[in-house]
Amino acid sequence: MPVLSPAAPMDPFPGSRFTQLATPSRGSTRTSVWQIEIQPGTPAVTHQLTAEEIFIVLGGNANVTLADVVTPARTGDAIVVPADTDFALDNSGDTPLSLICVFPVGGQARTCDGAVFTPPWAQ
Repeated sequence: MPVLSPAAPMDPFPGSRFTQLATPSRGSTRTSVWQIEIQPGTPAVTHQLTAEEIFIVLGGNANVTLADVVTPARTGDAIVVPADTDFALDNSGDTPLSLICVFPVGGQARTCDGAVFTPPWAQ
């Protein structure tokens, strides 16, 4: 099926909403794409990824932390997160932060304690 309507949103963390657009469970085979909405004041969670991840900021403002370097991002910016790098993203504004995320199928997240998992919104 070449055209997919968004799946029902997932709310796995307070203040964050993930909506699958194209994922393996929805028919994609190489790339997962989802939309994220982060409410103002939602704390960032530092983690790593096993593969490069790309975000496109659709609306709002973010602080992107890569390997302890903080860089602002705003509407229209692309954020490229290298694999195996400490990463955190937070909403630095007073309106919701909306992003599109692109991640290869099979990529996983790694928590600060070393646990590796495939995010449910990427499956």
